[in-house]
Amino acid sequence: MILHDLISLDVLRVIWWGLLGVLLIGFAVTDGFDMGVGALLPFVAKTDDERRVVINTVGPVWEGNQVWFILGGGAIFAAWPPLYAVSFSGFYLAMFAVLAALILRPVGFKYRSKREGHPWRNGWDWALFVGGAVPALIFGVAVGNVLQGVPFQITEDLMPLYPGAFYAKFLGLLNPFALLAGVVSLTMLLLHGAGWLTLKTEGAVQRRAIAIGSVAGVVAIAAYALAGVWLAYGIPGYALTSEVAANGPSNPLLSTVAHQGSWLAAYALRPWIAIAPVLGIAGMALAIVAMRKASGTALIFSGLAILGVIASVGLTMFPFILPSSIQPDASLTVWDASSSHQTLFVMLVVSVIFVPIILAYTAWVYKVLWGKVTVAEITENKNAY
Repeated sequence: MILHDLISLDVLRVIWWGLLGVLLIGFAVTDGFDMGVGALLPFVAKTDDERRVVINTVGPVWEGNQVWFILGGGAIFAAWPPLYAVSFSGFYLAMFAVLAALILRPVGFKYRSKREGHPWRNGWDWALFVGGAVPALIFGVAVGNVLQGVPFQITEDLMPLYPGAFYAKFLGLLNPFALLAGVVSLTMLLLHGAGWLTLKTEGAVQRRAIAIGSVAGVVAIAAYALAGVWLAYGIPGYALTSEVAANGPSNPLLSTVAHQGSWLAAYALRPWIAIAPVLGIAGMALAIVAMRKASGTALIFSGLAILGVIASVGLTMFPFILPSSIQPDASLTVWDASSSHQTLFVMLVVSVIFVPIILAYTAWVYKVLWGKVTVAEITENKNAY
């Protein structure tokens, strides 16, 4: 028996659906707090020394955190090629805006301290703000559009098409529900970033982070709850109306899909998935409480909130990955949008070997860099930003 036949294709598809979620959550939890810190920078730190403290809380780790972003993109490309092709085509301008914002981060970190002077440094501080706030907002907008269905078609030769004017399609992404999802994402990461600053700073910076993070957390809870109500009563769900070929070929056109009821019907079929939204709301609430007590556990609770919020989207939509609003039968699901059996198996073996190495290295780095960042420390350290 060939080794990869030990795990069937349908099981591999579910495993890689779960691993994709793990990578997205890993990215949001790790890179999320430094994006949140960047978005908070102009507001929690007023003097140059304070801003240097804030920057140096994430300066040594932000590049490593972006490994999860690269892994997530690579996993989509290799494990779910149709998803990569369709999503990156439809969200092209949005992804360009994200990449442009992310490019500001390394140059902001590297160039800010190269010259003295308020205008120079203040300009780079706002560049770091853009580099944190814009991706946080756009990622949420993208999720909001996925929940509504993306306006794409797939031809008989499996070519994705996006009818309509290019710029009109981009502006169509900025619809009310998607913007609400963007608010959830942005405020959730502001809360997460504030939790990091609560752990890593002291004094005035910590107090401002607690104040702003608490407000962001309340807004995040309210926006997430409102999005849930909107999803239940204002946005139709999708359902497979034909027999599922879990081991079948990766061809979305072989199945039939229809708008049917609400996405939240999934909770009647799989009641256990309610743990995800409960964890999301409870995590944000506990993060606010811990933050008000200046406890570093706020970061743990905000991380659990991120896990719950992202998991709630994936579990609610399962088995759909990217539904089509104008050609439901073209919707991509776990069962018809993956790579081959052998590709998924080889990738799984590689992941089993290397993901633990990445986790071990990450844990070691955080252990080495543990502790609060102070003005005295960055003044004495010639390698500080």
